[in-house]
Amino acid sequence: MTYTVDRLLDAYDRQEGAKQAEKLEFTGVGERDVYNITAPFTDEGEAVIAGRVEGRDTEYSDVYFFVKRNGKWEPRSDAPTFELQDPFVARIHGQLVFGGVKVTPDPDDARRLTWKTVFYKGESVRKLKFFAAGPEGMKDIRLLELQDETIGVFTRPQGEKGGRGKIGFTRINSLFDLTSEKIERAPLIESHFIEEEWGGANELYLLANGEIGVLGHIAQFDEEGNRHYYPIACTYDRNTNRFTKMKIIATRRDFPKGEAKRPDLTDVLFSGGLIFLANGDAELYVGVSDAEAHRATVPNPFI
Repeated sequence: MTYTVDRLLDAYDRQEGAKQAEKLEFTGVGERDVYNITAPFTDEGEAVIAGRVEGRDTEYSDVYFFVKRNGKWEPRSDAPTFELQDPFVARIHGQLVFGGVKVTPDPDDARRLTWKTVFYKGESVRKLKFFAAGPEGMKDIRLLELQDETIGVFTRPQGEKGGRGKIGFTRINSLFDLTSEKIERAPLIESHFIEEEWGGANELYLLANGEIGVLGHIAQFDEEGNRHYYPIACTYDRNTNRFTKMKIIATRRDFPKGEAKRPDLTDVLFSGGLIFLANGDAELYVGVSDAEAHRATVPNPFI
């Protein structure tokens, strides 16, 4: 099934939306912004958030690991930092897998940037070591350990294969098999985004029925060139190679007003992760307007 922003927004307006939204406070990074965060994850017995730390006038950023102290998130002492954008984490075969987007000047045009997704693994944040990189120009590569201990790999090619950005899927047997070539060859999932729009996976969940829950985003430009990003959730069925039950789970108007990196980025929510609650809700963590990080309570999208 092909999904569009307009169709998903119309459905969102008729369902229970996000509530109890709030901006998260970060300290210890000077005048830089913190956005595009992960959901909290446990590392060495402590709740940790990884976040993109960036000046308002640049695309070069660092990823810091934050812990909560007196109601605010501050950099964790002795934790490494990485010159990356848009961090993500997963647990694969007993290892913490961490990744982000590495940005460098384009070798053919110094005025432009190029990027790729890079991966680290280790027993904990402090022991992370580089082990793999994705294809040049590809963001939003995500990993999930499956029931048979193989690893599901979601990809996001652009250009001739993926247009503005579509999602692919493949499986590998171990982290040693995560190579740029295998990522590049991953088949696209059956039609899901129209050519004028794009999206990607942000965090993955193994559901009780064997399907894969996907937290992601769908995006479009308006007529003035402004970007509009929406958090989505859906399930992926490997047997049919299709997404089902795709829905938008929050919009910018659900969150407090705040800063934006640029005017064209005001209506941008970038999914970071979900924490599932016992009452059937979930906490959604998002980057907002490329300048802030927020949290909201939403109905668990996979129930």
